[in-house]
Amino acid sequence: MRLARRGFILGGAALLSGCASTAATRPTATFAPIGQQAATQPPHITVAQPIEPEAITAHLNSTRVLDPRGQVRPELMERALAALDIHSHKITKRDRMYLVDFTKFSGDERLYEVDLEGGEIVLIRTSHGRGSDPDHSGYARSFSNVPDSYKSSVGAYATAGAGWGSQQGPNVLLDGLEYTNNLARERAIIVHGADYADPDFLAREGKLGRSYGCFSVAHTDLPRLRERMGEGRLLFAWA
Repeated sequence: MRLARRGFILGGAALLSGCASTAATRPTATFAPIGQQAATQPPHITVAQPIEPEAITAHLNSTRVLDPRGQVRPELMERALAALDIHSHKITKRDRMYLVDFTKFSGDERLYEVDLEGGEIVLIRTSHGRGSDPDHSGYARSFSNVPDSYKSSVGAYATAGAGWGSQQGPNVLLDGLEYTNNLARERAIIVHGADYADPDFLAREGKLGRSYGCFSVAHTDLPRLRERMGEGRLLFAWA
């Protein structure tokens, strides 16, 4: 899958291997002694002009491969890209987006930061709701938008900026944009740090703990996410 963006292309000057910077040489003319007619006409003198490199222009398009290593499930990527357009009135930032693949095991990196300009992917771990995994298998089996279900919700969210809660501390607020998650604010579904999402918990238990439906991440991952998610970016969760 490819994503077009405005790019910069350097022209053929790179192929000159330094020739453009080599000083031009002037041929030497031979003249007859004074008072004598020259046997031949002086050679025509031509001064070679340095070859200017082609201008770097922003009027040309380049393409960057989105997810060059194929780390994101294609269906998830396609649905998220569609959601960018469907919810364009709420998703105002198009530099990056965030995806969650709830088909994956909780101990796997399944929260993706997707660079929509450069195409690269950053992988992070995140928890799912205890109601989505009542047996604590490590896999989310069901999803809901019902308050007090403690289940994760799927669909498109718009990040709503950094928040702070008395229980969870620093977080990222989310607005659900679809019928599957439009009660996110009422349910207090947020991105926050949690001990049960930290690496030592994973090493000890073999999987992450469960949230009340929030996207819980390791405490060390939260500051960067909180800054970069900001406001008006897409978070898209699917299973």
